[in-house]
Amino acid sequence: MQDCATSGRFEGRTHLLPVRIYYEDTDMSGIVYHANYLRYFERGRSDFLRLAGIEHTHLLERDPPLAFAITGMDIAFKRRAKIDDSLLVQTQYNHINGARLLISQTIVRNGHTIGLEVIATAMVEAVTIDLQGRPRRPIPELVTKLRPYLLHQAT
Repeated sequence: MQDCATSGRFEGRTHLLPVRIYYEDTDMSGIVYHANYLRYFERGRSDFLRLAGIEHTHLLERDPPLAFAITGMDIAFKRRAKIDDSLLVQTQYNHINGARLLISQTIVRNGHTIGLEVIATAMVEAVTIDLQGRPRRPIPELVTKLRPYLLHQAT
C-alpha cells in the first residue's frame, strides 16, 4: 500500500504512525494525560485500515451498514511521554475469528540517542457490528484486505 504522510506507513505487517506531543496532550506538568494514549491507539488502528484499503465510511454506506466496536483493551503504561516528544504508534492486526479482530499495539518514543523506548502497549479486541450493536462477521472484502497483514489466518 502507499505511504501517506498523515496516515503513516507499513513496514511488513506493521503499521507505523508518527505522533507529535503537543501542549494540549499534556497535564500541567508537561506529561501526556493517560487517556490520550487511547486516542493515539485509535488513530493507529484507523489509519492501518485506511492504508489497507478499508474505509469506515464505505462500511457505513453498505447495506446493512457495519462499524467496529472495542470490546476489550489491556493497556500497560511503561514510561511517560512528555511535551514535544516524537512518538510512533505500531499496530498489528493479528487475527480474525468470527466477528472478533485481535490487534496488538505499541507506542514508542523515537529518540536519536536512545533508540526506541516503549511508552505503552495494548492488546485490543474489536468486533464488527451492525448499527443496532449486534456482532456481525466482517464482509469478505474486509477479510481479503486484512489477510496479508494477519499473524494467523482468518476463520
